[in-house]
Amino acid sequence: MSSLLKEDMEKKLFKPRGHTLYEFIETKSKHKEKFYLCTSVAKEEVHIYLVKHYRVCLDEKYEVAEMWFLRDLKFIDGKEADTDNPHFDMMFNEVCNVEAYSCASKYAFARSLIKLNTQYTKKDIQVINFDSSYIEEGVMWSSNNGDCLVLMRICFYASNLLCLSLCPMP
Repeated sequence: MSSLLKEDMEKKLFKPRGHTLYEFIETKSKHKEKFYLCTSVAKEEVHIYLVKHYRVCLDEKYEVAEMWFLRDLKFIDGKEADTDNPHFDMMFNEVCNVEAYSCASKYAFARSLIKLNTQYTKKDIQVINFDSSYIEEGVMWSSNNGDCLVLMRICFYASNLLCLSLCPMP
């Protein structure tokens, strides 16, 4: 489903602008509308978009709600590194509050920003309140299994906590 959505969004919104869609995550909205946070590349320039998704009859429509440049990003704040929290902030000229659909998608988006920054802008972006073991690219990370690995680690820690809570206290 997500690959079809990515293909459709790229065809209808990004290709006409001369952009290549790199990464997108679904965000939660208070208004029950569907929004995606996207990164795209055009002529060595990285853009971050907040895209509104809606349907007109049987046709999927996409509309840019906000747009920023990666070069203007000062920091990304994961709020709480030690909890399963999908909220994060991005600081441009002002703070942009985001609630990702899941904690795993929040980390996937942060990894994509770091990778795009390394490839294109090469500036110092602070990454605050993220667990570095889930952010840093290493031998175990790849674009295909990164989210699964995050979920596996979270489940492992949760099961350990459950086991410890069931153990009798001396």
